[in-house]
Amino acid sequence: MIRSGKVLRGLVSLRGRAPVRHSASGQAWLPPRGFDTGIKTFNSLSKEKEALILAREGTATWYSCGPTVYDHAHLGHACSYVRFDILQRILTRVFGITVIHAMVITDIDDKIIRRSWEENVSPAAVARLYEEEFKRDMLSLKVVPPAVYLRVTENVHHIVAFIEGIIRNGHAYATEEGDVYFDVESIGERYGKFVGAVGSHGEPGSSNKRDSRDFALWKRSKPQEPHWESPWGRGRPGWHIECSTVASHMFGSQLDIHSGGIDLAFPHHENEIAQSEAFHQCGQWANYFLHSGHLHLKGSAEKMSKSLKNYITIKDFLRSYSAEEFRMFCLSIKYRSAVDYSDSSMMEARTSLETICTFISAAQAYMRGQVHCPPVQEALLWQSLAEAKSNVRTALADDFDTPRAVGALMNLVYEGNRQLQPVSTAEGGVRSPAVLGATVTYIRDVLDVFGIDPLHSKEAEALGGGGNLQAVVEQLAHFRSEVRAFALARPDNKPGMYPDRVPLLKACDTLRKDLVPLGVVIKDRGATSTWEIKQSPREQKDHGDGQPT
Repeated sequence: MIRSGKVLRGLVSLRGRAPVRHSASGQAWLPPRGFDTGIKTFNSLSKEKEALILAREGTATWYSCGPTVYDHAHLGHACSYVRFDILQRILTRVFGITVIHAMVITDIDDKIIRRSWEENVSPAAVARLYEEEFKRDMLSLKVVPPAVYLRVTENVHHIVAFIEGIIRNGHAYATEEGDVYFDVESIGERYGKFVGAVGSHGEPGSSNKRDSRDFALWKRSKPQEPHWESPWGRGRPGWHIECSTVASHMFGSQLDIHSGGIDLAFPHHENEIAQSEAFHQCGQWANYFLHSGHLHLKGSAEKMSKSLKNYITIKDFLRSYSAEEFRMFCLSIKYRSAVDYSDSSMMEARTSLETICTFISAAQAYMRGQVHCPPVQEALLWQSLAEAKSNVRTALADDFDTPRAVGALMNLVYEGNRQLQPVSTAEGGVRSPAVLGATVTYIRDVLDVFGIDPLHSKEAEALGGGGNLQAVVEQLAHFRSEVRAFALARPDNKPGMYPDRVPLLKACDTLRKDLVPLGVVIKDRGATSTWEIKQSPREQKDHGDGQPT
């Protein structure tokens, strides 16, 4: 844990409630009553950074739109889910907030039905197959599962009751064909909370719709489609109603945070808000909407999408890169910004992670007495550590600014490396292992918050899977160090080497170079040496700066 101090700022005074905000679309946002977390976050409802205020002290209710399970999950999905996983980890580990996260699995949909026809299996079989694959993909990316996954098909009875409530409140109507539509006109100017919503084209549907903007809550069944009984006849839920129902079933009439990709803001999230506020008859259902930016292939203006056939599956991606490297990639861009994906950007993330891992390895070697360097400027390093802690926390409290937090961490690594400049002989000066130990511990703690374990990267796992490989490398490096020290030793203190020992030193250098292609990197630090296992260059194929392979 890297949390420090009391993180919640206390109950916001009801009399001193902040004034109503208005979004760019002119819609009002009401600052909620509750407990101030000390965090500012960009709220899509107000289009501004707002104080994150929770209804219950120390607890955040969080709903996110899950996948429609008809195909493999791709890297665009991964980017959104990993980014929000990082945000939830920050809330929990840095600010001490328990996040209650619920996610819906859309397991009945037009795409699922079409896929079932193509494969001549039931829609349920298609949905279960890709649901389980999605969950495995998320675990492989180290995404913490939500408190609960909720399937649409297991909540149809709740959905029917929810629609009945909206009809009772005068905000929906049934057609003669057996469809039910939300009556957008009935809520007046309350529709259009997100920019671009007002005047946008409505969804296709029955010619009996009262307004082109009206959207389906219930669809009458068609031949060979799954269906459920309802007061309006056999049918199935519309797209948007599932999220409103499931979120309300979990959290009632008040939700702290709702998240999803920016492409879901309209019409999906717009319609969720309309339905939920019409059902609960409340002024504001969800207090904060957080939207993640799209992931694009570098050089393409289009988002990564199944419909555009320009995607990379998570499974394929993980054959080339590790989950840790992908997280470093996600951390390098603000969560709500669009991000360009390419092999070169992934190699930058890999290099950053390797820089951190190399420093940790060097610092641990120093603490073991294997690295000799001039006396460490201990006071300066303690100060750098304190500044990094402050800067990381400040950055994360400012709309979860992970690029700035990672920058502060890299500055600390730079300062640590600057202190660990090896010398050829031990000078017997004062050593400062404690400050290096504190620095390494803090860096590992922050990375752990982000879901990164530098000790279990893909490279170490791949090469460390051979049982005692690391122990073998340890013995080999130790033997080489002893031979090298013997070759360099000159008991009479005269300059130069004994001529008959030069071949030994050359053999040591040759061994060091020959091990690099095998993924073993030995670094001679003056009279001593350190080693680490990395991914071999043969596995790091240069894909160039173009499209990912």
